[in-house]
Order: sequence, then structure tokens, then C-alpha cells
Amino acid sequence: MRLLTRARMQAGRTPRAKRAADFDRAVAEFFMRMALEEAAKGLGRTSPNPVVGAVLVKGGRIIARGHHRKAGTAHAEVVALEAAGTRARGADLYTTLEPCDHYGRTPPCSQAILDAGVRRVITASADPNPQVNGKGVARLRRAGVQVLTGVLQDEADKLNRPFFKAMRTGLPYVTLKAAVTLDGKLATATGDSRWVTGEAARAWVHRLRDQVDVILVGTNTVRLDNPQLTTRLSGGGGKDPLRVVVDSHLRLSPKLTIFTQRSPARTVVATVEDPAIRKAKRLLSTGAEVWQFPARKDGRVELEALLRRLAQEGLNHVLVEGGAEMYGSFLREELADELALFVAPKLIGGEGLSWTGSLGVKQMAKALEVRPLSFEQVGEDLLIRAYLREED
Repeated sequence: MRLLTRARMQAGRTPRAKRAADFDRAVAEFFMRMALEEAAKGLGRTSPNPVVGAVLVKGGRIIARGHHRKAGTAHAEVVALEAAGTRARGADLYTTLEPCDHYGRTPPCSQAILDAGVRRVITASADPNPQVNGKGVARLRRAGVQVLTGVLQDEADKLNRPFFKAMRTGLPYVTLKAAVTLDGKLATATGDSRWVTGEAARAWVHRLRDQVDVILVGTNTVRLDNPQLTTRLSGGGGKDPLRVVVDSHLRLSPKLTIFTQRSPARTVVATVEDPAIRKAKRLLSTGAEVWQFPARKDGRVELEALLRRLAQEGLNHVLVEGGAEMYGSFLREELADELALFVAPKLIGGEGLSWTGSLGVKQMAKALEVRPLSFEQVGEDLLIRAYLREED
């Protein structure tokens, strides 16, 4: 079945009974979903660039696809155009982000589109980068190319929230991931937390790790759990994010797994101590990096300074995986954007460890409110996703 015919069926219409403009929108959304699927293939691999997908359509069929694979490589539009070759002339190009119009590490996509003879360009998101914003669309229109913007923009914007936040604020997007019991406990009174959730939830977390740039944890999480903080997918492969441990006073042993296990990912220890002191040198000898930051009033690492350093390194998405003090600090300082909370059908009781630590809330009216995003059953556990702050 031709894709165009399938799009008509999904739109639930008899084509002649509806206005052509409505039909065109339904078709545009159908093919844009294909482009969004392409874009998602780049999650966790394109920073500091956005994820972008593109499809070329001609005669109601997709003739080429492409996605941005890594910063410095061809953009999605160019990948699709090169795959199509001369067939791109007279085709429609669907792209999840407006085409760029400047020379960076690669030439401008707008010129490549014109050179290929594309008939029409359909875009989803606008690019907040001032070097791009609106310029690519303007060039195409000046050259006589029909451009339709804003198709499935909400879906495309969500896919690039980390890039958009980094571009607008100089800070990475921060997701807090926690696993708790029904009574909100992160671990037992002894610190034991293996395992709060089931295998399906743990597999979900590894897929998320594959899509972020950084995993960040506190000292107690590393000391008590001795985690690997790597990505282990059921089918193999996957990408290990940069591993960051906030160890304000360099108390961790260099014999812990995070320092001894081989991984392509860098390991960073964030501290307020001088990197030249003896304790730092022991960690440096393992291949880890030691970054020094200003101290907060409580003597711990200033988290906003750490986040800005990560953004400067070109890292757009940070996943915070514990522990309670770290979660509490990110919430109190309003540095987190999204919550992924697994709730397991288990009870520990009052002596268990709360997952947030202290938030200083004394009145219910002052409780931190979140905006629910989704609820999903993952194995025997419930996954709650929510936004923790308004979009910047």
C-alpha cells in the first residue's frame, strides 16, 4: 500500500468530502511522524547539537530518510538528500527542525536543499539558535520553495527539550530518576536498595541512560551501592554517558567500581577540594578527572556551577540517579526539569530512607507541585513522569 493512501485511511476521510487543506495537514503529520522516528535515533549522541530527522517524499512514497548522527557529521536533511540523489528533485522534504543557514562544522542545509531541487519543505520545530532562527526558512522562501512550518511542533519540541534549554539558559536539562516503595522509601534503614524495582524497570533505566549525556550521583550512592553507571542493553551495544560523582571532600576510595571498570566514558569527580592534594591525585591515577567548584554554605559543591561546566562541555542532558541528599539539593535549588519516578509495590515502613531528603516544607500550601506528564506500567512497577518546572 502506498504511504499516501495509508495516510488518507488514518485521517479517516473520503478525500473528496473534505477540504484539500485539511487533507494536506493530515498527510504532512503522517510523514512528520516518520521524521520524528528518525530523529529519535540520535538521542544521546548529537550534543551539543539537537536531534533531527528528515524524510524525502515523492509521489506519496518515502524515497529517503536520514538523521543527525553526531556533532560534526552531516545534518539529517543532507543525509536524506544524499541518499536520494537525483530523485530529490521535485520531492517534499519533511524535517523535524528548521534547516540551518550558516557555515559551522558543516555547510548550510538550506543551500543543499536548493541545490537538490526540492519542491517543498515541511518543518516542525523552530531553532532557538540565533545563527539559525528563521534564516533557513527565509532563504528557501526567497528562492521560491514552498515552506510549511509548525507541523507536530509540540512532539518535536519535546524531543529537543535538552538542546533548547541549553541554548536558552546555558544549563543542561536535568532529569531526576528514582525508584521508591509505595511508602516513598529509597532504601531500608541500613541503606540496602537492591532491588527496589523489577527487571523491566531496570531495563527501562538502561534505555534512558543510552539517551542522555551524563549520569550524576552523590557520594553515598557510590559508596553504598558501588555502581557501574554504565549502559547495559538487552541486545548489547548502547552508549555509556559521562559519569559524574559529586564528592565534595574527596572521601571515595579509588578502588570502587566506577574508577576501576573500563568504559569508553569519562569519569568526573566534582569537589570543592584542591585537585593538587593527595586524595585527588589518587583518583586522578585511575584515569578519572577531578573538577573543582565553589562551595555552598554547607561546604558542598555548588551544583549550578557544575551544571554550567557540563553545558560548556557540550552536554545537554543530565540524569541524576541518587541519592536522597542529591535529589533534595536539586529540588530545593530548582535545578531539575523532569522527574522519572518508579513506584514499586513494596512497603518498608517509617525507618526506611526517604527518597528526597529534606525540602524544608512546613505547610502543605508550600509543597512542591509537579505537572504530571505520563503514567505507565513497567513490569510490576508504576512509572510516573512529570515536569518539575515551567519550560524556560
